[in-house]
Amino acid sequence: MLQSFIDVLPNIFLGIVIILLGLYISKKIRDLVIHFLNRLRLNQMLGSLGWQEFFNRFNTKLDIPRFFGTITQIYFLLWVVLVVLDMLSLSIVGDIISNIINYYPNIFISIVIFIVAVFIADFSKKIIVSDFKEEKLTYSNFLGNIIASSVWVIAILSILYQLQIAQTLILIAFIGFIALIVLTVGIAFGLGGKEIARKTLEDIEKKIK
Repeated sequence: MLQSFIDVLPNIFLGIVIILLGLYISKKIRDLVIHFLNRLRLNQMLGSLGWQEFFNRFNTKLDIPRFFGTITQIYFLLWVVLVVLDMLSLSIVGDIISNIINYYPNIFISIVIFIVAVFIADFSKKIIVSDFKEEKLTYSNFLGNIIASSVWVIAILSILYQLQIAQTLILIAFIGFIALIVLTVGIAFGLGGKEIARKTLEDIEKKIK
């Protein structure tokens, strides 16, 4: 038994070195992700969408880039741990780590969906509100909030589906919400909202150009 421990001792020391090196590299990767996402101004956009007020209720600072950076750091560290476990022939624990790693693409895709939703919600709200405010239309804020809220509902449902959380129920809710949007737009057009809708689309087209 002592001989077996002596035989595996070099691998233990090597594993410690790999983990320490992995911790250093993972921190650098985390900092790069945080720097990149800060350049995208995620916190500022989320603040303008009212997220900071929600976090303030729990005395928590809004820092989405750091949160996503930490998730990326953990992903890298899981690979490091998996390599060390393989060196030490700890396959049972390694299988658990492998399952977590295999699930991570769903998390990364969900992060991309979230970031895209932030940009779309921020852009759609600003373009609607700013255009309508020029003509002093009182419903500009309401319309902007409706569009931003719709984007968030679709994004949240998509993220939950991607994370494999109650996929059947989420799919039904997603289809139902899309149907509700189509029905609402159809009623708006049918009840004399054609002119407002036409003006809205023209203003958005001019803004984009």
